[in-house]
Amino acid sequence: MHKLTGLLIIPTLILTFCGCTQKASRSTPKDAMFCDNIADQVQTVEQLHVTPGTTALTDQTDPVPSDERTYAMWFPYVDYAETLAQKDAASFRSAMQGRFSQAADMGINTVFLHVRAYQDAYYPSTLFPMGSYAEDIDFDPLEIMIEEAHRLSLSVHAWINPLRCPDDAGMAAMDEKYPVASWYADTEKNGSYLGKVDDHWWLNPAYPEVRQLITEGVAEILRNYAVDGIHLDDYFYPTTDPSFDAAAFQESGSSDLSAFRLEQTNALMHELYKTVHQIQPKAILSVSPQGTMRGNYDSQYADVRTWASQPGYCDMLIPQIYFGFENETAPFADTVSLWTSIATREEVSLVVGIGTHKVGKEDIWAGSGSAEWQNHLDIPSRQVEFLQSLDRVDGIAIYDYSTTFSPDTASESMAQQVLAITEMLHESP
Repeated sequence: MHKLTGLLIIPTLILTFCGCTQKASRSTPKDAMFCDNIADQVQTVEQLHVTPGTTALTDQTDPVPSDERTYAMWFPYVDYAETLAQKDAASFRSAMQGRFSQAADMGINTVFLHVRAYQDAYYPSTLFPMGSYAEDIDFDPLEIMIEEAHRLSLSVHAWINPLRCPDDAGMAAMDEKYPVASWYADTEKNGSYLGKVDDHWWLNPAYPEVRQLITEGVAEILRNYAVDGIHLDDYFYPTTDPSFDAAAFQESGSSDLSAFRLEQTNALMHELYKTVHQIQPKAILSVSPQGTMRGNYDSQYADVRTWASQPGYCDMLIPQIYFGFENETAPFADTVSLWTSIATREEVSLVVGIGTHKVGKEDIWAGSGSAEWQNHLDIPSRQVEFLQSLDRVDGIAIYDYSTTFSPDTASESMAQQVLAITEMLHESP
């Protein structure tokens, strides 16, 4: 197997980020690689605990894989409304103890903890404001979650959404001491470094200063917390509309918008990979893209074939294959087979994301298979059984905690599914 996990002790390493020195404007050089000095907006050398004058990050070797399968579960930020908002430290700790214990008893060995969803943070940060569910607390939620998860020998991955920002109200309320807020207030960077799509603002990865902020945000987590990995999900480009990054694309000299966007996303992934392994060589950078190739290439501009086959982009791919076996467009078994065919790099673990959130509900995008999750309430356990029979699949990730243990539909059936999956995970080598 190609699984990478385990509890890690973060060593002290020295790192510097090479800031851009070109003057910021709406004009870009041909490679769309420009930015200005962000020393006043992003952490200083002293704040980052780095040595000035060192060279830029270099490529790192892949971590050594282990034979242990990954059995993971997502813990999204929306659950903090129940566990964290207006709670004291003891109450939050107790809530997370209970949730992590349920997951561990099921056979889960890895947890993805949502720590940044909208350029906010569920930990004290110099780069991002505290998340809305943690505004009135006087403790560090991430520190508590890591302590309780590690107490149960769970591997902890900090889950971030790198590009998604708040809506207008959230952006306007953000203190301008934070880089994203300062860009929003800047008439040159508002519309270039970030753009609005529907109700939300999004960062544009075509700008090195944007990618630098994202990588420094990851570095901040890795330096301050004993996490075992960094996890990204499928929020990359928010739109196919050419106006989102028209200025950067026009002045890049490229004639192919899709290729241009894929290149920018690859640059972000590569820089994150280098950052993670420079600070913590044994940490895992995982990414959970959309389940279909079309969704990744035609919508998100996520070059998953490259990430799955070339060095320097990620350690673990977790496609979100939230489809039933009878899905008309993307049947589960066929979709898994496609992913196993592209995952040719042995050092990249392939972990398949499955969902419990559809059990008992109509799957409106499944065509002729739209009623499958209503007619067959055992789909999650059947998917686990199928995945465990495949040599190239290195594990399973379940979305998510709440719909697994506190579902709003088919609760009795889901409880039976938990028992069935528990038995299979515990019997697995």
